[in-house]
Amino acid sequence: MEHIELKISLLQTDTIYRDFQANLSQTEIMINKALNCRKKPNVLVLPAILAAGSNEQEAAAIEQLQKLAAQNSVNIVTCGTFDTAYAVDRQGNIIASYNQANDMQPESCIFDLDGISCGIIPGCDLRFPEVVRQSALGGAKVLFVLGKWPKLREIHWKLLNIVRAIENQFFVVAVNSAGKPRTGACSGISMVVDPWGKILAESDENPKILTTVIDVGLVERARGQNPVLNDITAN
Repeated sequence: MEHIELKISLLQTDTIYRDFQANLSQTEIMINKALNCRKKPNVLVLPAILAAGSNEQEAAAIEQLQKLAAQNSVNIVTCGTFDTAYAVDRQGNIIASYNQANDMQPESCIFDLDGISCGIIPGCDLRFPEVVRQSALGGAKVLFVLGKWPKLREIHWKLLNIVRAIENQFFVVAVNSAGKPRTGACSGISMVVDPWGKILAESDENPKILTTVIDVGLVERARGQNPVLNDITAN
């Protein structure tokens, strides 16, 4: 089967509550650091890091990320303070935005990054398997999970990401904040999980850039060996 590699960098930032400018500056520094390598990543993944105090601040932050994406010809996936997830392509265009938190009906947001079908959710949707399943049934091979997950429920974050990868037979790329976007500390522990549930890369609770390469062809191989999703679509 075909091997399609995607190099991904997860930017686990140290978020400062309501210090929008500090968070934006930190993000830009980490982006530049992630891109300053011999073979830069295809995708940069950021958590809900901006801690904007208003819709206007969030809009300004997303606009700045669009500029950085276009200037560096890199895809960027991130989440705003108000649980809206965004995907920005290499030209700086917002190609997907999604907020499931207040919607009672499970839906999916499917988009292509460099020809690879992807899904996206804010971290709060990890607890709703029916929401994540819609991404798999919609053809996603990679699911981006954008968190501000509290340290108090650290074990939930880790287990849910692994389980969602296994039951949907796709890659889960989950990035979390390492700071205090609201009142309690976030757990960090950003991770990349393959379709078999194997953790390919994992960070600790400190700010960090986590980079790995995934073979997207593994999704079809896993689904071919254990075609459980076929039983679901058949019913």
